[in-house]
Amino acid sequence: MRVEEAIGLQIARLRAERRLSLTELGEALGGYLDRPWSRQAVHQAERGQRSFTAAELTALALALDTSVPALFRAEDEPIELPGRVVSREEYRQILLHRERDMPLDGVEELIVALHDIGEVLSRPALARLARIGRVAEQVAGPEG
Repeated sequence: MRVEEAIGLQIARLRAERRLSLTELGEALGGYLDRPWSRQAVHQAERGQRSFTAAELTALALALDTSVPALFRAEDEPIELPGRVVSREEYRQILLHRERDMPLDGVEELIVALHDIGEVLSRPALARLARIGRVAEQVAGPEG
């Protein structure tokens, strides 16, 4: 997956979570940039079909009430850069670590933890265990 596609997926996800239309996000970006983005420009961004300037990434983070690093979050695929493919783990380290021995600050640790929790909670086996637990509670009846 190209880095632009990873950013696009995050834009689409965040826009949907905030219940913004393509047009509404484009208009919100206009408050931070010289002019609003068209519906088509937002759609192209979400599909990973455009590169982003630093100003655009900043405006997107502000309009979507997130951080710039959160826009770069990638799921399970390696990231394709023009010179080479970067593993998901290496890509994550690039985003979260400035130096190898520098510890994560509290916010970065929280972002990593929340992402990891989200991945665990989305696993089908965990969902099955939760259903089994609910059924067991119903069979056992109220505690008394």
